[in-house]
Amino acid sequence: MIVGAAIIRDGRVLACARSAPPEVAGMWEFPGGKVEPGEAETDALVRECAEELAVRVEIGDRVGRDVRMAHGRSVLKVYAARLLHDDQPQALEHSGLLWLSADELDSVTWLPADAPIVAALRSLLTTS
Repeated sequence: MIVGAAIIRDGRVLACARSAPPEVAGMWEFPGGKVEPGEAETDALVRECAEELAVRVEIGDRVGRDVRMAHGRSVLKVYAARLLHDDQPQALEHSGLLWLSADELDSVTWLPADAPIVAALRSLLTTS
């Protein structure tokens, strides 16, 4: 199981540019990662956001549907999230970070697994 966080602030979502592996470097994703054995999905997201971005987050509702990953062995689940304590994300494991509005979502090349989530996210950004 892979979990991702759609971190939303002021009507924008945080997009993170992959730095590796080479075949996806420069493509954009939601921060997150693997759920460890015995770990709850939301706990994994809190841990991953701290490791990748040095931020504390509160996890909200699911965004979009389950997305089967390209290799077929994992499923991606994305949750809405918000930053706590005015934390500012840092690109510890990514080559760049962008805050995107609903109108800007198509301005970057998303990883294939994240693309279906982007469509579901659009309505969240226009209402927040």
